[in-house]
This record gives sequence, structure tokens and C-alpha cells, in this order.
Amino acid sequence: MPRQRHRLQFRRGPDHHLGRHVETLEASTQARFDAAAAGGKLRRFKEFHDGAASWSRVERIVARVEAGPGGTDSRFVVTSLKSGNARTLYQDIDCRRGQAENHIKSWKTHLAADRTSCCTATTNQFRLFLHAGAYWLMWSLRSMMPKRSSWRVAQFDTLRLRLSKIAARVIEMKTQIKLHLPSAAPYQDILRLVLGRLPRLVT
Repeated sequence: MPRQRHRLQFRRGPDHHLGRHVETLEASTQARFDAAAAGGKLRRFKEFHDGAASWSRVERIVARVEAGPGGTDSRFVVTSLKSGNARTLYQDIDCRRGQAENHIKSWKTHLAADRTSCCTATTNQFRLFLHAGAYWLMWSLRSMMPKRSSWRVAQFDTLRLRLSKIAARVIEMKTQIKLHLPSAAPYQDILRLVLGRLPRLVT
């Protein structure tokens, strides 16, 4: 049985060959958005079969058309999956695939998890364990942010540079450790909120 494929999406360019399939949908979607009194961007879907000149056969193609204040934006996904409608294939499969790649990017780029420059494999493996722990801590920190705040969707490097990488005075006591932050520390409100929710990490 041939392996099923779900290719990366690509955007419509000025002379995109597949654009002719969504011209009517783009116009109607933009008209609906313009007629709406308020609300966010409007998204609609369509599927069709076509093939570029360089392709060996006709493929199933899913189109996502989104209308907003700046006009329409169309993206296409080529897939050999037989089941699922256009909305499901784009939002539940392709977008989740993209989100998984973003997680890998955060781990490697924002936390430097690909820096395995030690001399032995065991040491490099231990470094990967430490980076995995750092990823869990940053993920947990972000999950404790208010749901509708920009901190809830901030990248890990933003959290690290604005909330973690700040000067502090550490006082070790018999039963606890106290951290004294400078009075001029930025984002004190969100720090106070997060510190109050830290016990959730150990429960």
C-alpha cells in the first residue's frame, strides 16, 4: 500500500496556478467580512483536484481562504488522504502538524537544545535531559499565565528574557529560599501572579 502524504502548505502568489479555483470564494468571503458588523477574520474552505505541469498526476488539494481588514489570504495543502473534509484536513491535521514543528523550534532555538558540543555522547545526552526539563518549566510557566493575556502565547525566549533573566538576591534559610527582586523590576504584576501560582508545579 502506498504511503499517504500530507504535504506542506503554500500560499497563493500573484500568478498562482491554483488561484483560479478560489477566485469566487475569495470574493464572496471578503464580501461577507465587509458586510459583518464586527468580529474577527472570516475563514472558509474548499477542496478540488488539480495538478501543476511538473506534477506526475492530479492531486487532491485543500484550500483555506481567510478574509480580514487587509484583504484575503489563501493557502493550499496538497494531500493524498482520502478521508476528512477540507476544514478537518486543514485545521485538525495540517495546523497541528505545524504546531508540533513550532514546539521543536522552541526547544531548539529558544532553549538552545541543539548545542551538543561536549566531548562524549553521555554528556551530550545529559544536556538534552536538562534542556527537556527547561522546556517543561517554560511550558508550565506559560500555562499559568492568564488565559487572555499575551503572555499565554508568548514565545519561550520572550518569557526567558523578560521574566526569568533578571537580577535577584537569593537568601537561603533553613526551611525555605527567598528571592528578593529589585524594586525597579519590570512586569511586577505578572511576576507576582505567577509566583502565587508556583505551587501548582509540585502538585
